[in-house]
Amino acid sequence: MIETTFGEGERSAARKLIELALFEDLSKAGDLTCRALIRPDQSATVQVVARTDGVLAGSPIGRMVFESLDRNVQWDARHRDGDRVTPGTVIADVSGSLSSLLIGERTMLNFMTHLSGIASITRRFVDAVAVAGTRAKVLDTRKTLPGWRLLEKYAVRCGGGTNHRMGLYDGVLIKDNHLAAWTESSSIAEAVRTARAKSPAEVSIEVEVDTLKQLDDALSGSPDIVLLDNMNVETLRAAVAMRDRQAPQVLLEASGGVTLDSVTEIARTGVERISVGALTHSAPALDLAFDWKSSTKS
Repeated sequence: MIETTFGEGERSAARKLIELALFEDLSKAGDLTCRALIRPDQSATVQVVARTDGVLAGSPIGRMVFESLDRNVQWDARHRDGDRVTPGTVIADVSGSLSSLLIGERTMLNFMTHLSGIASITRRFVDAVAVAGTRAKVLDTRKTLPGWRLLEKYAVRCGGGTNHRMGLYDGVLIKDNHLAAWTESSSIAEAVRTARAKSPAEVSIEVEVDTLKQLDDALSGSPDIVLLDNMNVETLRAAVAMRDRQAPQVLLEASGGVTLDSVTEIARTGVERISVGALTHSAPALDLAFDWKSSTKS
């Protein structure tokens, strides 16, 4: 079952971003066009409709956008986040003050098209890995828009992906720059042991390597995870074989340049984790529309 829980952390992040987004649009003057042309007594019903195939994410935020403008706007969802949509799928019916609907339209679509785009590309990667018939999981990275991380990682979950660490605060990942700057030893294994000794017991210790020689060194330190950076498929297979011989409890994560064309073969090498920065930094928006059903005057 796909994890689509929209919790208080996501809700808090959404509130902050919605406030910022609406201020960008309205500033202190408000909507000058609605003020000039739309009567206060006009009401309408619109539908949020998918124009292309994809996976939905961000529906709770759509509701929050309109609630922040007008508590009387009704958002009636027809689909849940994580659902697949096709052209013509009605995602929600939205009814209320015409000016409130017009003011909130673009902000709502900006959130939902971006997050649904992330969920959609994530599902494509997850489906491509499933074809391999392996236990590999598709993970995101920290390559997220500032302020959007909780929401973008939520969208990854909606697409069936798995979240990597949320930030620097909840996991150790020893990268090449850490190793280059660490002066106590040239041993990767010793860096792993030092990080474990100085970290809370529940924190996962991961280390990045570029070569099989570095992997051999790292495995002797018993990390929880080794990130295999920019290795080709042949080298990944050799890395899995080395891990299986020396430290079968250690998880292996392939990363760097992973594409939809390559991810199936990467999964077949036997790695347990495949991290893909493109899930968040390069996801195209899912095309959603704001289609009018009716407009009335009181």
